[in-house]
Amino acid sequence: MDMNELFNIGASLLKNKLGQNEGVLSEALSSILGNKEGGLDLSSITSALQSGSLASIASSWIGSGENSPIDASGVKELLGSDKIDTFAKKLGIDSDTAADALKDVLPNMVDKATPEGDDLLANLGGLDGIMKMAGKFF
Repeated sequence: MDMNELFNIGASLLKNKLGQNEGVLSEALSSILGNKEGGLDLSSITSALQSGSLASIASSWIGSGENSPIDASGVKELLGSDKIDTFAKKLGIDSDTAADALKDVLPNMVDKATPEGDDLLANLGGLDGIMKMAGKFF
């Protein structure tokens, strides 16, 4: 799936919650969830898979089947408060409202970015791909 299409889907879902322009919402999503290559930044999801508290939730979004829900505090843990704050500022809302809105959108976006339940490890190029991605951040 094209990443612009993915961000537009997320924006459409957010519009129902926040009532803002879809273009602005799509841009705000891209700023916190996009990577430099124009794709979805799955590194934060990878990190969640390594932590015990969010591992099963994030895995359900990637695998086939029903997506497990996440609460606003889980979104903050998954993405980091700095990204939530950035998203909120772009939209002129508070961080709690932003995290609450993203709790329903994020599972759907990750699910659509990993079609047919593709394994996250395979999407990232296996263990080598994850290590290369981690190396970019440290």
